[in-house]
Amino acid sequence: MSDAVLTEVDGGVAVITINRPEARNAVNGAVAQGIASAIDEFDARKDVSAYVLTGGGGTFCAGMDLKGFLTGDDPTKGGRGFGGITERPPAKPVIAAVEGYALAGGFELALSCDMIVASSESKFGLPEVKRGLVAGAGGLLRLPQRIPYHVALEIALTGDHYPAARLAELGLVNRVTEPGQALQAAKELAAKVAANAPLALAATKRVIVESRDWTSDEQFARQGEIIVPVFASKDAMEGAAAFAEKRAPNWSGE
Repeated sequence: MSDAVLTEVDGGVAVITINRPEARNAVNGAVAQGIASAIDEFDARKDVSAYVLTGGGGTFCAGMDLKGFLTGDDPTKGGRGFGGITERPPAKPVIAAVEGYALAGGFELALSCDMIVASSESKFGLPEVKRGLVAGAGGLLRLPQRIPYHVALEIALTGDHYPAARLAELGLVNRVTEPGQALQAAKELAAKVAANAPLALAATKRVIVESRDWTSDEQFARQGEIIVPVFASKDAMEGAAAFAEKRAPNWSGE
């Protein structure tokens, strides 16, 4: 990874940190490439079952680096869309740990994640309309799927900032923490996820994400294509054996 993105792995959880605190972790090409490369690596590693995405220096991400935008720097490097994640998120579960601001593209990074843990002092918003721009990195697509339609329109059309507590009321933020505790809480949540069988986790996420586009007639057939291999896996046998023997399972990811 580049210096713009730092990574670490502990106990099955990979932490990806945007490391541009001097620019409020604004996304430039180095950040996008760093996040995309981290996802490519960790999705292929058997010792990683879940991710945490966060920002260093007390803020999550202030969005696209506008200075870089003016000079032609590409914030979509890495083949996964803006920030290296918005168009092709990880196959494995990912949790956003938000302190400070998650604005514009920063909010869209958080919306690319499967869960959000946020400090009580954090602020979210899509202020692109105030800059003559449009939230084109998934914000306008994902937000109305996850909160009421009229509230999504208010957020997108006013460009105002909204506190974590309000978004928690709407069901968008999973947990609100004391200031400075979002990363630790996100790691704890990710560890609970990572303790489970990796093939089952990936299949479960895939069904929930992809089933939005399935018709009622094809739902169970499409689900079966994804989950039948899991039932035939070594981990499925291990899970049953561990339950019968009253011990912790030893997952192999096979």
